[in-house]
Amino acid sequence: MESLNQDALFLWLAADHSLRFERQGQVFERYQESAIPADSARLRIIYQDISAQASLSAWIALLAQSSQIIGISDIERQVGLHCIELALVSPLSQAQLEAFPLSVAELHVITLALPRLNHPGLLVMDMDSTAIQIECIDELAAMAGVGARVAAITERAMQGELDFEQSLRQRVAQLKGADANIISTLCASLPLMQGLESMLVELKSHGWRLVVASGGFTPFVGHLKQLLRLDAAFANELVITNGKLAGEVTGKVVDAQFKADVVERCSEQWNIAKGQRVAIGDGANDIPMVMAADFGIAFHAKPKLAAAADANIRHLDLRVLPYLLQM
Repeated sequence: MESLNQDALFLWLAADHSLRFERQGQVFERYQESAIPADSARLRIIYQDISAQASLSAWIALLAQSSQIIGISDIERQVGLHCIELALVSPLSQAQLEAFPLSVAELHVITLALPRLNHPGLLVMDMDSTAIQIECIDELAAMAGVGARVAAITERAMQGELDFEQSLRQRVAQLKGADANIISTLCASLPLMQGLESMLVELKSHGWRLVVASGGFTPFVGHLKQLLRLDAAFANELVITNGKLAGEVTGKVVDAQFKADVVERCSEQWNIAKGQRVAIGDGANDIPMVMAADFGIAFHAKPKLAAAADANIRHLDLRVLPYLLQM
């Protein structure tokens, strides 16, 4: 059984309802997620396998030795990961942060009030490399035989080295003359990002609105909207003439500012309360969007976005997101 392999501290959190746990002279006090100790610094530790618990327990014991820990809470969600929260006397030192076993878990330092999972909210997601595992334009380009040229432009845009609209038009131009059937072929095999569906199910259960805002193309966001029952989806429209890609987009380009405006427009449309707007993306083009939100998350992100975001999901999948919200 799984419990036989669990560390004693974590087994107490998961299976014992008592408020105190003592181990080798160290006493741990439990608190409920909804009752955060006043004036405490907070950490959330998220991990997938219980094999991580031994390393995490050893690190927590070091904090306890310095009387750093005020309390500990088990954070429960419905997506299949594990999470605990520590309330601390003061923020961790650089040495304590560096001692954290990053190879087995993610550490999230809570520095602001978190959106409430159990209140209606808004999540605006990027699509490529966030909601799905690929960059659609790179895949279209590969199918059209111009993959290397387009991928080079895409990477420069993701790093923030090129203006998005200019890079978009440059990449789309490379597709001129390609058979439009490559779009439906790719739609039929879009690989969803790991954890996406579980994460969306949990948010929907609490009345959240779910939106994709993408610098990609309308057939793909439309497919995701229908498949995942999203509330809205925005992207660029490719021009198709006589069954061939014309190498152009039509209408207003969905660029970084457009994506940021989606956060504002959708929150007004659905009367989303201040503090309840979340955005997640992976590239520099998502910076205005995550900054427009009340809580911006970088997912396996490029350095510029990682530096701008309120939280970074570095190793695990999208199931982390509900653990970054407050019940």
